[in-house]
Amino acid sequence: MGFQQGLSGLNASSKNLDVVGNNIANANTVGFKQSRAEFADIYASTFASSSNVAGIGTRIKDIAQQYGQGNVETTSNPLDVAITGNGFFRMQSAAGSISYSRNGQFQLDNTGFIVNNGQYLTGWPVSATTGALIKGGTPQPLQVTVGNIGARATGGSGTANAGLSLTTNLNASSPVISRAASPAGVGPLSISDPATYTSTTTATVYDAQGVSHNLSFYFTKVAANQWEVQTSFDGGTPTPTGAGGTNGYLMFTGNGALDATTVPTDPLTGTAASNVSGFTFSTTLTAPNGATSPFTFAVTFPKSTQFGSPFDVTALTQDGYADGTITGLSIGSDGVVVGNYSNGQTKNIGQIVLASFENNQGLQPLGDNRWSSTFASGQPIIGDPNTGNLGSLQSSAVEDSNVDLTNELVNLITAQRNYQANAQTIKAQDTILQTIVNLA
Repeated sequence: MGFQQGLSGLNASSKNLDVVGNNIANANTVGFKQSRAEFADIYASTFASSSNVAGIGTRIKDIAQQYGQGNVETTSNPLDVAITGNGFFRMQSAAGSISYSRNGQFQLDNTGFIVNNGQYLTGWPVSATTGALIKGGTPQPLQVTVGNIGARATGGSGTANAGLSLTTNLNASSPVISRAASPAGVGPLSISDPATYTSTTTATVYDAQGVSHNLSFYFTKVAANQWEVQTSFDGGTPTPTGAGGTNGYLMFTGNGALDATTVPTDPLTGTAASNVSGFTFSTTLTAPNGATSPFTFAVTFPKSTQFGSPFDVTALTQDGYADGTITGLSIGSDGVVVGNYSNGQTKNIGQIVLASFENNQGLQPLGDNRWSSTFASGQPIIGDPNTGNLGSLQSSAVEDSNVDLTNELVNLITAQRNYQANAQTIKAQDTILQTIVNLA
């Protein structure tokens, strides 16, 4: 029987050496999880056997992977992603098969998909119309729109007060300018004559094809607390901003705050005019590139003031943009992938999902740092990072192998000695058998 015990020990020790060697070989493999050889004894018995029967050796009961956290190492690639805590990336092959990984070394392929070793990273996509995340159902491969994201006309975002927002201070100490004919006044506004207006500023706006245009504002103090506002589109003839093409005015209270309710009176005609603290800009000019006309959007002057300090523009925003190409990516701890584009826009690309299992030990290793689910592992539980028992994500970082190299080298020495000891039992049994043979 001694040969049997020694032989089983050699086989088990050999497999243990394989496990330790594989751990050492993958000490620098991103997302690798070390394995441990688990032994069980072999015991031969019958109903008639007594309790003092010797066993007949050992066997490898299981090679169990250890899913402990590896060290997180920062990198310079924003698409590198490390999982801190529980969970696996959900990967999909070109054929549609699903696997799971902790290797977060991702890149973009030539079609914009986020991939690793030819496997697509999956998550929640976004709506092409609203940009909102579409959660639920089956996660889809995440694809980045690299270029030609499309243009949007100023006012096209669909949000409240979409269009142009201008916050300014108009100098309260500026003299009143009369629109009466010379010599009593300066007459109509002339872009080329600064004496016909008090202050001016220009904003860039975009048409439906993403072509930029200049919208200039001309502010003229025509009475106490009353400022005439006219606009010029691409250097064209100044246009009154009031309803029906009449003059429009910004009104202020005695303490310099914007007065959006008082109905102004035209100083020349004495008739009611338009208060344009919020008005709709419209031009019937046909854009030279053939963009959709008329070009219409809202213009507002939130928190504008009239104080005795120089003319100043403190905020100027508009919601249009030209076409753009991607310049960078960022990934939040919640897995939301955001693209940064050359036109200054940011867009949600999607959200990475994570999968967890009731029994990680039941996962089937596939190689390339991937596993597949089995009956023993249970069905994958899909969810957003940083929710429930799922870990968070860290961009520009990877999870190193969880192999403790020092410990594995000690295990290697132990496994080698164990192999040598089992060889000695076979050698001793051989010596005994030789002695018996020599007695014959």
